[in-house]
Amino acid sequence: MFGTGAGDSRPVIQRNSLREQIAGALREEMMAGRLAAGRNFTVKEIAELYGVSATPAREALVDLAAQGLLRAEHHRGFTVPEFGWDDFREIFESRVLITDSYFRRLAVNPGPPDDSRLPSLRRRADAAVRAARAGNLDVMVGCDRRFWQEVAGLLGNRRIADYLDWLRVQSWMFAARYLRSMPQLGGVCWDSHLDLVDAIEARDVPRVHRIVCEYNLFTVGLLAELAGQQVETVGVLPLLTGRPVGAPGGPGPGDGPVAAGAARPGEDAEAGSAPQPETPQAQEGAGPEQPAPGAAHHPAEPGREAGGARGRERDLGRELGRELGLGLGLVPQPRSVPYGRFGRRLPEPPSGQLPEGQPDPHRAPGR
Repeated sequence: MFGTGAGDSRPVIQRNSLREQIAGALREEMMAGRLAAGRNFTVKEIAELYGVSATPAREALVDLAAQGLLRAEHHRGFTVPEFGWDDFREIFESRVLITDSYFRRLAVNPGPPDDSRLPSLRRRADAAVRAARAGNLDVMVGCDRRFWQEVAGLLGNRRIADYLDWLRVQSWMFAARYLRSMPQLGGVCWDSHLDLVDAIEARDVPRVHRIVCEYNLFTVGLLAELAGQQVETVGVLPLLTGRPVGAPGGPGPGDGPVAAGAARPGEDAEAGSAPQPETPQAQEGAGPEQPAPGAAHHPAEPGREAGGARGRERDLGRELGRELGLGLGLVPQPRSVPYGRFGRRLPEPPSGQLPEGQPDPHRAPGR
């Protein structure tokens, strides 16, 4: 019989099948933009790339295609789909609607606390913050996804958690092209994961809701700016700029978003609620913007108008990417993937869409 004592040096058997490992590695390749939209490849190429037989490679590709993360093409293998702004807007709105509904339910029925998840959640948050501040996109995507998987696990609903994770993967597939065009990402992405963990540990539902809203506002503002789109086209913004659910005077489980012109979170000091960040509309003409309590301070950027909507979105959004990355799964990654290995590339973006002189996001970076 195999030994089971403390001195047994036998390796721990991984539960993940080879099929799942290949699918996970390819998924994070696409999230980080190393397999960009439009790349086409065959089962044989993937099998050779990872040094496996055709069967697990084919199964992994079919699984990803069933999830909508690859497109199967007759006699041409598989192609990475391109997610445009309209796709991202639907993805983002779906995510916001689900989380907003959850907070409304939580205000009525908090449910039993699950402190057993907190140590793991804090470790994930710390990894995400370090990755975001380092600005390494390849690491960032994995850390970010793992952190929010841990947060979604607190919902106690596996189906919702799985759906939110699926939406997040597609969000990164959309965002990676633009983020890879930037000269450096350090300090660009959201990095308030530990603040969110502190609020969760304190069971401060209004504060948790506020931080999640700030994260979402930052995300949509940053990506709208990078994609050259109007953030006002996103229909769920009123859900992100009203009072947090559960705060004094805030919306109850059956209330809609705070109406335009209604009192905002920062106007509730006399009611006993903690000051909340004001919306850009409320800040116009109010002088220099003051950071929210507990929020990371970022120096004012040259040329930004005090209280301007774009500046506010950028401030809220510096917290997005700190948690992305712990490698690419258990499958060994190839030392290099020469350009053209995965077939054709997308046409160049319209002139002026990417900053002049920035690296081509379609080209696989050297490892």
